[in-house]
Amino acid sequence: MDSGAAFQMSLGVVIALVLVALAFDFMNGFHDAANSIATVVSTRVLKPYQAVILAAVFNFAALFVFHLSVATTIGRGIIDQGVVDHYLIFGALTGAIAWNIITWYYGIPSSSSHALIGGLVGAAVAKAGTWSLIPAGILKTVAFIFISPMVGMLLGALLMLAVSWLFVRSTPSRVDRWFRRLQLVSASLYSLGHGGNDAQKTAGIIWMLLIAAGLLGSADPIPYWVVVACYVTIAFGTAFGGWRIVKTMGQRITKLKPVGGFCAETGGAAMLFIATGLGIPVSTTHTITGAIVGVGAAQNVSAVRWGIAGNIVLAWVLTIPCTAFISAVIWWLSQHLL
Repeated sequence: MDSGAAFQMSLGVVIALVLVALAFDFMNGFHDAANSIATVVSTRVLKPYQAVILAAVFNFAALFVFHLSVATTIGRGIIDQGVVDHYLIFGALTGAIAWNIITWYYGIPSSSSHALIGGLVGAAVAKAGTWSLIPAGILKTVAFIFISPMVGMLLGALLMLAVSWLFVRSTPSRVDRWFRRLQLVSASLYSLGHGGNDAQKTAGIIWMLLIAAGLLGSADPIPYWVVVACYVTIAFGTAFGGWRIVKTMGQRITKLKPVGGFCAETGGAAMLFIATGLGIPVSTTHTITGAIVGVGAAQNVSAVRWGIAGNIVLAWVLTIPCTAFISAVIWWLSQHLL
């Protein structure tokens, strides 16, 4: 086979994998739509279709707000670039997609972000062993499995206590009226943070793929078309929504009123802005869940359904190892079948 034909074949593989990456990006938006809209829907401030449109618009708007620090972490900070090939990328992406489908089907708000990282880790270890991992990036990501929901919970609780103190002399109807309006702002901010952190993860994967294929140099920046495609795709995914998870996030953990929804979304958004600024790929699912728990606990510890919250935490802990295992199996199969 001549070199031109080989290049055409490799280019076809790259295009196919870019499409798989964008499919993951769409699933990410679809799966994590609940994070952005569960509170604003469950408090009846917006109807579901209004909420998903709002979330999708602000997912895309994040393109113009955040630097590509998270994409850099994913592209260069999780696994060694030298082991990356099309089999590894395929295994990582399909493993993450499979986990997202499983957790969506059962209505479990797991993390698309950690599914992707688990996929990268599993496929890389299956191919080249643990030496191919970059410990600093992985440890930072794993640490924030615990830090992001804890900070979200703390910020949500503090905001709830502050608002309760500030509006202590106001009537419930007046508080409700004010925070129904303010929740539009907080939901928009949370969607902005969600788009900023999550769309960049797929951009980092495509960047890694293009470097491995020789279409970019290792020092080249992420092409602008990659960034735009990822933001557009996640916005479309969000627009289609994931209604099974909305119910869990919005009502089953704790009952929310507009004031609680505002505090949860604002606390969660603050955490996402900080993490995205630092280039840390965090879970928007973990963050908003922590903030919702914090809001519920600030009102009354018994208001939180701790059993459901515990099941969600179990899903968090299982996500990276389960996705790593699935991706390792898919990598092995792709080596022998493709």
